[in-house]
Amino acid sequence: MRRREFMSLLGAAAAFPGLARAQERMPSVGVLTGNVVGDPGAQMRVDAFQQGLADRGWIANQNYRLEVRWPGPNPARQRSEALELVAAGPDVLLSTSTGTTRALRDATHRIPIVFVGLSDPVGTGLVTNLARPTGNLTGFSLYEHSMSGKWLSLLKDMVPGMSHAALLFNPESSPYAPYYLQAAHQMENRLGLKVAGAAVRSGPDIAGVIETAARTGGGLVVLPDGGFFGPQSAMTIALLTQHRVPAIFAVRFYALNGGLMSYGADLTQQFRDGAGYVDRVLRGSEIRTLPVQFATRFELAINMKAANALGLAVPNRLLMEAELIE
Repeated sequence: MRRREFMSLLGAAAAFPGLARAQERMPSVGVLTGNVVGDPGAQMRVDAFQQGLADRGWIANQNYRLEVRWPGPNPARQRSEALELVAAGPDVLLSTSTGTTRALRDATHRIPIVFVGLSDPVGTGLVTNLARPTGNLTGFSLYEHSMSGKWLSLLKDMVPGMSHAALLFNPESSPYAPYYLQAAHQMENRLGLKVAGAAVRSGPDIAGVIETAARTGGGLVVLPDGGFFGPQSAMTIALLTQHRVPAIFAVRFYALNGGLMSYGADLTQQFRDGAGYVDRVLRGSEIRTLPVQFATRFELAINMKAANALGLAVPNRLLMEAELIE
């Protein structure tokens, strides 16, 4: 072997210990989403994850393999896809919802799993020690259940005369919804709101909830959805506008695409952060040395076109705090 080639191999081994351990085998990363193929918001976030790895020197199909599975929010499909993904023997796994994280955890106790975008992983029983994970799971969480009170408060600020609101969720893809609802009930007296849960499993179910809100003058909080809401979002936002129902979303993407308002952390950034943890695992870090992290920065976005269509005057306080989408 010529000296130049030998030195190149030494450099690659120093940069990527995983490659040094197994020169004959390219490291691999498996991704299990809670979304369906074609969901534009989900694809944007997976692209951000892949770019986050590229920024750290990992180029797909050059020095690592990437396999992304899109089972959607259906639990049975998630379990099936998780088993297939684990059977391929990836070096590290990324999950993007509570359902897919559970499916991967049940499929393997050996392969490191990094999660992103979860709602309260402690409350849902996925982790017990945030600072020093004891199993093969760690990652990044967006919200704790008390956030439902903040969403209701912002919606009430936008529509001061609103006397009741519903929290919209799919019980299969959002098993954490009862905790959000419990926290919301604790805010009823303070906000002067009557709060109810609105469980939906299909587009027609969503339409029915919106029609009921329109008849009664209520508003909606669209909870973190575990992958269910994305394919339904265009239809939902159109119906909300048509029936003049105010709604707040947990993800900014929906406000950008016509929803009235959103309040939450940057979900796309969590996918980039997840790439950082995956990179560290590929380079030899053990999962128990990577603490679970919660989002600390939250942003309000208001779609002014949607507000005008609903006949709402945005209060000055919200105008000063929010990113205004024209």
